[in-house]
Amino acid sequence: MSAGFPDWIEQVAWNADGLVPVVTQDAASGRLLTQAWMNREALLRTAREGLAIYWSRSRQVLWQKGEQSGHVQRVREIRLDCDSDSLLLVVEQQDGIACHTGRESCYFQQLERDQGDQARWRTVDPVLKAPEDIYRR
Repeated sequence: MSAGFPDWIEQVAWNADGLVPVVTQDAASGRLLTQAWMNREALLRTAREGLAIYWSRSRQVLWQKGEQSGHVQRVREIRLDCDSDSLLLVVEQQDGIACHTGRESCYFQQLERDQGDQARWRTVDPVLKAPEDIYRR
């Protein structure tokens, strides 16, 4: 163990900020749900607790997916890519909503190309639950 973390955590190629990108995939559908970041503590807690816990770069805190919304991600698999610099979480997504916008996935905008170089982002997934109904304060 290095600095209090197990060897398997030190095998991850952490970036200069001590973070690694994490892509999260729905175990049932295979759909990509979100991309976030983890530090060593987030990865350790995710592995131990079986719930997706990420690092917020903007708030500089650990956060458990669903701690406010109830849309918890139960982790079925944690995978490390071939370069050891990216993680994949395969999860059971509680209530089928992963995005803070109330959609199934954070990847709800699709590039729609017109002729030539003209293009625009088009929303292709519906809101399943209004954010104001999810995040009541």
